[in-house]
Amino acid sequence: MLPIALDLGRLPVVLVGRGAAACRRLALLDRAGARRVRVFADCPEPDLARAAGDRLRRRLPARIELADAALVLVCDLPRPLAGALAADARALGRLVNVEDEIALCDVHMPAIVRRGDLVLAISTGGKSPGLARALKEWLERLLDAGWGARLEMLARRRARWRAEGHLGLQLSALTDALIARKGWLAGDRDAT
Repeated sequence: MLPIALDLGRLPVVLVGRGAAACRRLALLDRAGARRVRVFADCPEPDLARAAGDRLRRRLPARIELADAALVLVCDLPRPLAGALAADARALGRLVNVEDEIALCDVHMPAIVRRGDLVLAISTGGKSPGLARALKEWLERLLDAGWGARLEMLARRRARWRAEGHLGLQLSALTDALIARKGWLAGDRDAT
């Protein structure tokens, strides 16, 4: 496995599903800033139809409709149907995730802790979503909402350091020194 972060504000996504799992995936995409999402559901549950709004196509996608997606997410479908959609998407060179079907996945959906632009992803390669969820909940308690503001402050400092001519390892050292000075990783929850 190689963890990567996809900029879903730039990449088109196709979500295929019918119910609660598709609704969760759509909420995840929305929180991630996905702007080009098409949702296909031949029998959408009311919550999914509401959440998808005008992004919903009330049918399953034709193979050609998968061609312009960078990522295809499939859930809430019987395995034979999900497998056929995954095979079509993969034949078109698209990244595919079929919920709870490791053998059909090119990518796995991690459990995510989000604090502003700070995003931590926990993956078990699909082997134990329960462990990933438990670790997510633990990290959510450990990392309060202040971490988003800390990241923004570091970003401003980094821009200033770069403007001053610092590069690469120097930026890393300046960042490490600031984190240590602030005590952010010393377990001091009141550090700012």
